[in-house]
Amino acid sequence: MAGPVSAREALAAWLEHLEKERRASPRTLEAYGFAARRYLAFLEQHRGGTPSLADLGGVTPAEVRAWLAHLRGGEPPLSPRSLSQALSAVRTFHRFLDRRLGIANSAIALVRGPKVRPGAPRPVSEDQARGLIAEPGLDPDREDWEASRDQAVLTLLYGCGLRISEALSLTRSDAPLPSSLRITGKGGKTRIVPVLPAVREAVQAYLAEVPFALGPAEPLFRAKRGGPLSPRHVQATVQGLRGRLGLPDSATPHALRHSFATHLLGAGADLRSIQELLGHASLSTTQRYTQVDAASLLAAYEKAHPRA
Repeated sequence: MAGPVSAREALAAWLEHLEKERRASPRTLEAYGFAARRYLAFLEQHRGGTPSLADLGGVTPAEVRAWLAHLRGGEPPLSPRSLSQALSAVRTFHRFLDRRLGIANSAIALVRGPKVRPGAPRPVSEDQARGLIAEPGLDPDREDWEASRDQAVLTLLYGCGLRISEALSLTRSDAPLPSSLRITGKGGKTRIVPVLPAVREAVQAYLAEVPFALGPAEPLFRAKRGGPLSPRHVQATVQGLRGRLGLPDSATPHALRHSFATHLLGAGADLRSIQELLGHASLSTTQRYTQVDAASLLAAYEKAHPRA
């Protein structure tokens, strides 16, 4: 089979490589594809014609900076973080062009992205986490099995520090949950996560009530009509729960994963262990949680100390 002969075909081949070989998440594929398509569209407009594969090898740093400026002043304008992510996507695309198609462009590495100050994670408190997990069972408009399902998913996020996609990737053969789970996260990175009794019990309570027959390889968590539960449902459920509980917009499903890490750190767990449990490739990513823990300690000090 012939290789890509145009920039658009190369883009399609790159996205297929990310999906099938690098096992990138759907969200990453969408973000990278969107950024690269905007990049090619800009080059087409800037150069007055559709760029060829050879043209991509000749893209200059000035053109990349012009593209970033175009995104910064576009509608809607992109934040420094979004600009940095778009540049990262295009660099990854060019690395693919170099390694797989022999179209090198060393100039891309000369372009610096905007400075992005990493924000601290925004976890919920222990009481708020318990409230989010308990609240589905108090909703009279929700069927018992749906309430048990939502409680099980949220308990996995908080009790095991899973991402939504990781929790929803569990199959029927994974339950009853063992004492530890082997989770495959971003980039195909595998980690072992201990399973608390409360997590195991929540999943068993859901299994006792789910009205659908589940095959061993089928998704464990099901939607109302029997299909796989979607991340969007989990996000919408937490949005409704935080409204009833009076929690801020930062109380998201992913905040439960942040809370898992922050509460472990506050209880004395070391950063390396938390890094392994979360599946972070870099310790610097995990170190962001020390900012949260230090801030909570300072807030407690200022609230409790008589001379504060």
